[in-house]
Amino acid sequence: MTDDQPGREPRPAKLDITQRVVDGATLVVATGEVDMDTAPVLSAAVTSALGQAADRLCILDLTAVTFLSSPGLTALVNATLQANARQEPLRIVVDSNRPVIRPIEITGLDSVLALFHSVDEAMRR
Repeated sequence: MTDDQPGREPRPAKLDITQRVVDGATLVVATGEVDMDTAPVLSAAVTSALGQAADRLCILDLTAVTFLSSPGLTALVNATLQANARQEPLRIVVDSNRPVIRPIEITGLDSVLALFHSVDEAMRR
């Protein structure tokens, strides 16, 4: 039986998130799709990372994300607002990943979010 058969719901998009400390910064790496089903998972992971980071820099690496929907964009904006409340911007790594950078640019969020091309660039203060 495949996922397109009647009476069977499609599997939710898959999103894997890892978190680690690299050179004193908290790095959150998302891999997969950020859509209506997985955006809350991304939000929870970033909120947790911001809480654990204390005075550390927090970086969200989206270079392995293959899809970013409007709930995902909302999650990024909310995470940025949380980080700004800490007075430490959330640095978001998008590389030239078209499925991620394109919706950010179309919505004008590239002027709101702290975007970087690489983790190394984001780590430089």
